[in-house]
Parts: sequence; C-alpha cells; structure tokens
Amino acid sequence: MQKKLHQRIAQFKDADLIRSQGVYPYFRIVESAQDTEVILNGKKVLMFGSNSYLGLTNHPRIKEAAQKAISKYGTGCAGSRFLNGTLDIHIELEEKLARYVNKEAAVLFSTGFQVNLGVLSSITGRTDYLILDEYDHASLIDGSRLSFSRTIKYAHNNMEDLEQKLYNLPADAMKLIAVDGIFSMEGDIVRLPEIVELADKYGVNIMVDDAHSLGVIGDLGAGTASHFGLEHKVDLIMGTFSKSLASLGGFIAGDAATVDYLKHKARSLIFSASMPPSAVASVIAALEIIQSEPERIEQLWANTRYAMQLLHEEGFDTGVTESPIIPVYIRDNYKTFYITKMLQENGIFVNPVVSPAVPSDSSLIRFSLMATHTFSQIEEAVEKLSKAAVSLEIPTMKQKYQI
Repeated sequence: MQKKLHQRIAQFKDADLIRSQGVYPYFRIVESAQDTEVILNGKKVLMFGSNSYLGLTNHPRIKEAAQKAISKYGTGCAGSRFLNGTLDIHIELEEKLARYVNKEAAVLFSTGFQVNLGVLSSITGRTDYLILDEYDHASLIDGSRLSFSRTIKYAHNNMEDLEQKLYNLPADAMKLIAVDGIFSMEGDIVRLPEIVELADKYGVNIMVDDAHSLGVIGDLGAGTASHFGLEHKVDLIMGTFSKSLASLGGFIAGDAATVDYLKHKARSLIFSASMPPSAVASVIAALEIIQSEPERIEQLWANTRYAMQLLHEEGFDTGVTESPIIPVYIRDNYKTFYITKMLQENGIFVNPVVSPAVPSDSSLIRFSLMATHTFSQIEEAVEKLSKAAVSLEIPTMKQKYQI
C-alpha cells in the first residue's frame, strides 16, 4: 500500500509541467560572485534579478572582514545566542544597528525570515491582534500563523480599509500592525505617515519590515521610518542582511525592554544557531561602507530613474513602484516564464513572478537595480526586454509597436 506522504507528493505536478514546456526558471546555478554580471552555464549574463541593491556582495573590504573573522573565531559558533553562541562582534553589530535605525537596542537572528517568525509568534497572545497588509512578505504571514493571536489583513496600502479594520477591533486589546517598508514585488513604499496617524488614533503599535528598505531609503539608507522622519513613532524595525548589507541574517530593533523580552521569548532565536562570525563581520563592514559612501545610494536612485525612463519609453507597465524594485507586468503566466527564458538566452537574468504568488493576470518580471549597474548595462537589458516582449506580443507593448 502506498503511504499517504507518497500519494500527496505524487499529486504535485506543477514543476514537472513547467519543465515539460522547457521554461523552468528556478534554482538556476550561478557559477560566479553575485555582481552586475554573473556566469550561468559558462556564459556571462547581466544580473537584473539580485537584491544586492548597493552591489556590495563582492566588495574587497567585506570579503577581507569575513576572512579575518574566520581566522579569529572559526567558521561557526556551535550553538544559539541564548547559550554559547554570543560573540563580542554580535554585540558590536547590535549596538551599531540600533544607532543606525535610531533605536535603543537590537538583537540579531540567523536569517531575516527567522526574525519575523520569532517576533510575531511571541509578541502577541490569544486576546491580541496582528494586522497585516495583504501583500506583506511570506515571513510576516508565517509568523502570524505561529502566533496565538488573531490575524487581520487589510487591502494593500489601503488606509480606508485599514481604518475600518481597526475601528471594529476591541479598544482595550493589544494590536500590532506589521508591514513591509518597501513591498518586495510591487516596489511601492508603505504609507507610513497615515498608518502612524491611525495607530495613534486607535492605540496600535507598529512594526516595519525594512528588508528591502535598508540601504535604499532614509538617512544614509536607514530605512522607512527614517525616510519619513517617524523613527519615534515606529515601535519595532526589522531588517535583513541578505540585500544591501551583503551577508546573511537579520535583526529586530526597538526599545531596550522589548528587545530584552524578545531575546528570552522568540523561539527562532533561542533554538537556532547564531550568525556565523564571517557573516557578522561582513555586515559590520557593509554598514561602515554604506554610512561613509552615500554616493552609492545616490547612484542606485540614478540607475532606478534611468531604468524607469527607458521602460516607460518602451511602453512597459511598471505598476506603482517607487523603488529599485521594478515590476514589469506581463499578465500571462506562460509568457512570463517564456520571456524569462528568452532573456537568459540573450544574456539577461531576471526573475519571473507568477500565480499563486500574484494573481495570474498580474504575473510579472521582477527587474531590480543595483548601484553598480552602468547605464549601458541598463540600456542593453531594456532593449533586449523590449524585443522579447514584442516577439511575444505582450499586451502592454501593443500601443507603441501596433502589434
């Protein structure tokens, strides 16, 4: 008799279907450092699918810092932060991060995903409420599922819907709004000033996930709250190190008492191995570079503006983005897969986003910029994207090319 697990696995056909069509785009093997140009299958490809917004993943100072940390501390900590896995450089980085985002304290987690799992599952209880934007990152959604509190979702960046949801909640209940700073697929920025007004009105706390905001917006890239001058109004600021900070891990920052509570209650911190020394040292070096070289952020935004100009000139629909994350809407799952394949064959790496991640009529290419991209690289990518879109008769291109 076939066991239930095998029966369930046998029913999973999604990946095989895409493979059979010759357009499977996942788990592509990169054979080089993450940079504006990478090697795939021995071929040079321009990278427009990276989250390394400041282009620091291959920076010599960061690599040197990682190597020195391994020489001093070894390759791992062999335990959790809670027990034997706290190094002096963990504390150093936490103090630097707290100052950077203008909070009293911070604590490191092994990944950004674990931050959201640990914080949301431990900070609210059975009589409390978590309020999420419907487009929040999967880690916030999964964190809410681990919480005993009730989760309420509101329509994306819709303040009228958010207020209606808050109005209907018990006045004396603890309520936490947890929201992305920059939304990872759409590229738009949270309407934080309006959320703050509603939070004050209804007695709600706020947590901002700055995974895609650090190094991108705010004073010296300090994130969304800094961008709006509202650090004092946001209770918790979360960030990851796998984007602008060129490493792996994450943190939560807030007042000292709340951070101390999370250090003793967040299960994904207590029961996970701590960040390895090389990763911690990499973040420290990246943070120093970001704060001492503001021209990197300026160049990132210059590249973003230029790419947006070219994409709009070619007739592409980029939605509501306000950031270096540019969604190029294809609005057809198969064409999204196929254009991804066409672009890779022509030397451009982009990421496809299809249902169920987004509705099938909202499938898109996630085109993301780095500070280290050159204008000529952007021009080449947009030109090849435009030619591929015309050949596939992408609807958004019809007006310009009269397909």
